[in-house]
Amino acid sequence: MSVVAGTRGPLLAEARRGFAPWAGLTVLLTLGVVLAASADRWQGGWAATVAEVHRAVLIVVPAAAAAGCRQGGRERRRGTEELWGTAVRPPSALLLVSALPTALWVAAGYAVAAAAALLATWPYAQGDGPRPALLCADAFVSGAAVLLGHVVGRLVPSRLAAPLLAMAGYVGLGMTATAHEGSGRYLNPALQVLDSWVPVWWQPPVTALWAGGLAGAAVTAYAARRRWTALLPLAAAAAAGTLLAGTGAGLWHTDPMAARQVCDTSVTPAVCVNARFARALPGIREALSGVTGKLEGVRNLPVRWEDRDGGPRGDEASLPSLTPLGRSFVRGRLTDPARFAWEGARALQLRGDCPDDAFGVADDAVGNYLAPLPARRQYFDGLDAGAGPERRAELAERRAARARLTAMGERERREWLSAYFAARAACDPKGVPAL
Repeated sequence: MSVVAGTRGPLLAEARRGFAPWAGLTVLLTLGVVLAASADRWQGGWAATVAEVHRAVLIVVPAAAAAGCRQGGRERRRGTEELWGTAVRPPSALLLVSALPTALWVAAGYAVAAAAALLATWPYAQGDGPRPALLCADAFVSGAAVLLGHVVGRLVPSRLAAPLLAMAGYVGLGMTATAHEGSGRYLNPALQVLDSWVPVWWQPPVTALWAGGLAGAAVTAYAARRRWTALLPLAAAAAAGTLLAGTGAGLWHTDPMAARQVCDTSVTPAVCVNARFARALPGIREALSGVTGKLEGVRNLPVRWEDRDGGPRGDEASLPSLTPLGRSFVRGRLTDPARFAWEGARALQLRGDCPDDAFGVADDAVGNYLAPLPARRQYFDGLDAGAGPERRAELAERRAARARLTAMGERERREWLSAYFAARAACDPKGVPAL
């Protein structure tokens, strides 16, 4: 009879009651609270959700190791070590009966929390797709941490072993997760990733093999009759670790979708968003409709608002940033469309290397016409109104320019704006017609 078959009854009993279910429930509730508190910054994109749940590994793995450590010292606390030593079953079977249910429950708690986060994102996801392989590996690593902690709990006769192990794990994972140099950091399962990063297809299973090999080696070295067999999982862990550390930054590549744009060319300038947020394009176009409507017939404009890494080209303007989620963009919607439009209009004015303040009064008048923010304007006007004579004179000049641009006829204003944007593109303040 195999070890697992011979321990099936006790395994089920341990899994149904006692510490193991509580450990899994604790992981589930902890992740639930952490993810709920940060929902605004991930519940709107698959990639952001996966990255946010993956960040929780920094908390879950040390906690899992501490749970395993506590369970490993259970018989010592109960004073039943000698009684267990007289059991007929081999030490490996006894260890599995005690450790495996906790490992499975912890992994299940993480997996359920991850699945719930993905389900919560589904109604708001914009354009990319879920990639759960990384989260599956994280769940496996959490279970492996329980087994490693269990061995520590059996070896270290101290009630402080579990909290100290959790603290050491958190500090160690945290320090290597934020390190910027050294190939060893790629062995860290809690390595922080950007939303736009995608692991190569073999990275999650190799990471699982790395953690599982270490756990298997520790368990086998502690409990197996032929302890030399620990060399087998240790060799597997060494091979996986060598592959991870040797590949380094090549473990991740930029999501191809992050380099694509989806555009609405029915307006001028065209409105383009990153393909990851394709479903948000109608709402973004609507937010900018006040700007594009006022620019109808105006020449010398940028061709489009673009939304990609690397900045705009000479004939483009930057779309106000949608990321990181949770600021201007939450659950597929703009949090402040008026400010988004103001930022979009300002992006049309800022061209190339031309200084921001080169056009002074003209910039202020155009910004006020295209996308006014009354509260912002009143605040800064109020500051100038209470300042010295020079700033009050500048305020009067700005207010007069705003009024003249607004009072122009449509044809005259189109010609003026066309000349303004031509001068802006050439960074030639003298080319702006007087107001």
